[in-house]
Amino acid sequence: MRYQARGVSLLEMLLVIALLAAISVMAAAALTGGFAGMQLRSEAKQITAQLRYTRTQAIATGKPQRFTIDPQQRVWTAPGNRRGEIPEKLGVRFIGAREVQPRRGEGAIVFFPDGASTGGRVQLSAKQAAMNIDVTWLTGEVRLRRGEVER
Repeated sequence: MRYQARGVSLLEMLLVIALLAAISVMAAAALTGGFAGMQLRSEAKQITAQLRYTRTQAIATGKPQRFTIDPQQRVWTAPGNRRGEIPEKLGVRFIGAREVQPRRGEGAIVFFPDGASTGGRVQLSAKQAAMNIDVTWLTGEVRLRRGEVER
């Protein structure tokens, strides 16, 4: 009697692995809002980190420090010559104290040596999703949370 080995070939196995990988990528993109959602969260985390850095610099240096954002030009600046651009696909809104605006249309949040700030909100949006970066005026705390798209 002759026995034949039964099983799967290497090619069949690789095909199944490739299909599972493709399905996983599509499922992850659908659950996280796709590329625009990932870009939104990434940029929101970047701006949150820069606001926290600005607050830390104010406390460390004992001098007020300023974070600025220009929604029309889609750029932000922080102490230490830190700069960034916000991708075209994301909507940008700023709400803050007019008294510290460097120029019309540009927003700023000033942090003081005691950790307090002038407060404000940066909202980034993509499609139907939004992320709010809130800075409280009394404590200077910077918080990132999901928000509603404001129109």
